[in-house]
Order: sequence, then C-alpha cells, then structure tokens
Amino acid sequence: GYIQACRGLMISAICLGFFGAIFGLVGMKCTKVGGSDQTKAKIACLAGLIFILSGLCSMTSCSLYANRITSEFFDPSFVAQKYELGAALFIGWAGASLCIIGGSIFCFSIAESSNSPRRGYAYNGATSVMSSRTKVHNSVPDKTPPKHFDKNAYV
Repeated sequence: GYIQACRGLMISAICLGFFGAIFGLVGMKCTKVGGSDQTKAKIACLAGLIFILSGLCSMTSCSLYANRITSEFFDPSFVAQKYELGAALFIGWAGASLCIIGGSIFCFSIAESSNSPRRGYAYNGATSVMSSRTKVHNSVPDKTPPKHFDKNAYV
C-alpha cells in the first residue's frame, strides 16, 4: 500500500511540475503570451506555488518510502529481504528541495518586481573631451586662437 501511495505522489509531483513549467513560461515577462504585466505576475506567482506543491509531493513521497525502508531495516522481527537507502532517494530529496526553493524564488521575484515601478533613464548624449572643454571655456571668455594638433597629438 505505501508503494502505491509513493507512486501516486510522485506521478502527481511530475504532473504538477509540468503544469508549473507551462504556467512559468506563460508568466515570464519575455514571452508575448499572457496579457499585461499584472496578469503575467499573477500567472508566474501561480507557477511558483505549483512548483512548491510539486516539491512537497515529491519530498513526501521520498520521505515516506525512506521511513518505511529504515523501519524495516532496523526491525529484528522482519525476516524478508531488507533494503537500504539508495541514490534515487537522495536525488529525489535534492530535486524536491530545488523545486521548493525555485518556486519560492519565482514567487518572491515576481512579487518584488511588480510592486516597484521601473525607473527610466534619460539619455543626455555622449560628451567628448572637446565638448566638455568648450563648455568650461565658454563660461570664461578666452581670446587665444584654437590650437591645431598634429597627427601625433592623439596617440
């Protein structure tokens, strides 16, 4: 029975991760699907929540299976074949943790950027050394003729 429960939780985690990825792609600002920025932020936050739920399902499944294995391993009255914790469980725990962390970051990054307005920067144009010198010299009148530079002055 517990193997069926673990299998069901893992299948639901995979399905939730798939739908979380689809909602995440729709909710990104770089895609043109999804509507306005506020709608995209809500969709992206939903994707983060789905990723967190997927990670929790996977973490629960791995932990349930590991609990059963360790309880059977240390039970002296259990006479059937005993199993040990393998690499698949550790990979499952790591993947579930990454799903939870990624979903949290996804939710918080969208919430932070939607609350703060973007600042625009005005382009003032490029200033060269000569234009900055002429601005300073224009404030104080100078009667000297402009200097002509030869070809080695720019090196």
